[in-house]
Amino acid sequence: MAKSTTKIPISSIILDEEIYPRKGIDQKRVGIFAENIRDSFKFDPIEVEPHPDKPGKYRLLDGVHRWSAFKAVGVAETHAIIITDLDGTDPLLYAAKKAIGPKQLTEDEARDTARRAYNKNTSLRSEDIGKAIGRSRQTVDSYIADLRAATLLVALISRYSALTASASLKRELRREWG
Repeated sequence: MAKSTTKIPISSIILDEEIYPRKGIDQKRVGIFAENIRDSFKFDPIEVEPHPDKPGKYRLLDGVHRWSAFKAVGVAETHAIIITDLDGTDPLLYAAKKAIGPKQLTEDEARDTARRAYNKNTSLRSEDIGKAIGRSRQTVDSYIADLRAATLLVALISRYSALTASASLKRELRREWG
């Protein structure tokens, strides 16, 4: 995973809801961080990646509450770890894994994150999703069972359609060529 730390403008950082695993921002926590910033506390750098669709902008991967506090206090720049390669890790799952450090995802947040990740990439394994969101494989299986069944059903229908088309073609060829 490629990482580098540098100072970047707060205004260049975007909270991308597609990869944010929580249902919202805890304003009480932001307020505590803002007070700490005013008292000259130092925080770990936030983590960002270059935004895939917006050149010159960064997507926030870790540190939403710190970033929100920096904005609230009027800080212009912050230290950030810029991750340029997630080594194939889904950004949503990376952000989820980082989010469970200080405070576990709620049941709704974990379920929603698992379902969003699976919908985006049906080849993800339940174990991998579970590690990222802090849940067991069995729990993830229960979160995505209906999605997995729908994916399998679509695959079966597609295969059945292909087989039916192939059988139809064979019948026509037999009729035509004897």
